[in-house]
Amino acid sequence: MSLRESAASMPFPAEWQARQVIIGDETEVVTGPIREVSNHRVLLEQFGYNPDEFEILGTINQWRKQQPDGEWLTSYFFKVRPRELSLDLPALYAAARRKPRTPVKGTADSRITVVALADVQAGKTGSRGGTPELLDRLQEKRTKLEAHLRKVKPASTVLAEVGDLFENFESGGNPMFTNDLSLAQQMDLAGTIVYEFVETMHRHGHVDVVAVPSNHTAWRMGKTELGRPADDLGLFVHKQVAKVTTAARMDVEWITPADYDESAVIDILGTRLGVTHGHRSARARMIDWWANQAHGGQPIGSADVLLTGHYHSLIVMPSGRNPYTGKSKYWLQCPTVDNGSDWYRATSGEDSDPGILVFDITENGFDLQSLTVL
Repeated sequence: MSLRESAASMPFPAEWQARQVIIGDETEVVTGPIREVSNHRVLLEQFGYNPDEFEILGTINQWRKQQPDGEWLTSYFFKVRPRELSLDLPALYAAARRKPRTPVKGTADSRITVVALADVQAGKTGSRGGTPELLDRLQEKRTKLEAHLRKVKPASTVLAEVGDLFENFESGGNPMFTNDLSLAQQMDLAGTIVYEFVETMHRHGHVDVVAVPSNHTAWRMGKTELGRPADDLGLFVHKQVAKVTTAARMDVEWITPADYDESAVIDILGTRLGVTHGHRSARARMIDWWANQAHGGQPIGSADVLLTGHYHSLIVMPSGRNPYTGKSKYWLQCPTVDNGSDWYRATSGEDSDPGILVFDITENGFDLQSLTVL
């Protein structure tokens, strides 16, 4: 008796009788009573699906019934989807199991490379695509970053994650719910993205990771923010990645704001790099906002270099001078790597190419000539 043969005289409940129901891109399959199947591949092949082109989603449910001769027959229920529609999300801990490569030794001169990852907005869909296109774009950026770091050979690196790490559903934007991932999937993917950048940079020595809260990853209900700045879901994702790097004994340290602050500052060879998302100020008034932070006693007020995201376009602007070192202060507004802000382009007419801002800080301060966009 073949797999498809069943005992018609032995009734199965109606919901376990053979049928196929197409719902959008998925097909629900109930096999009806058949002999036990050894694996998923055989099950797909038995019902006309090429396992190289189709996959079973989630779990396979089953209902079994013993026949008079003692044989057991099983009716299987499962969902099938074309593999080309699968997002194939990477798993953070699976990525962490890869053995880290031996770090590359830095050059004799002290040079620390800062990599600014801004407005990833994982899970967002737009004119540049969805999650598959985002993953391809980030892979391209990491490949370019690896080549850049091998050329520069920094003593260590800093990953500045400047906010909006994933899209969320209640970021206050318009339109909303333009996503291809659930919130849990967005956070899972965001953690994997951070880890993969840390892993790439860790091959070149110690990594400092600076993370700040932002409007998209805030804990909120509509436009209403809930809790403290420290309750930001993006910062929660960073905490999970930090657990993985600690377990893997990687030389990585996290710098985040105090519970009620929204900016963080890291001292790099005597130059203070300040990081904030940027959503607390209009773009045209960012320099004034930065200056006022000194009066408010905020960490960012002492920075020599201000790094922001949120506005998705590259801006490099000198502003003022450090009275103690005599060096010019700079505001660096980062480009985005997201899938496009089409609503903003329709409103303002502005658009920009995706990219990752990279620059060096030496014992002489911010190295303007090192500034590049990958």
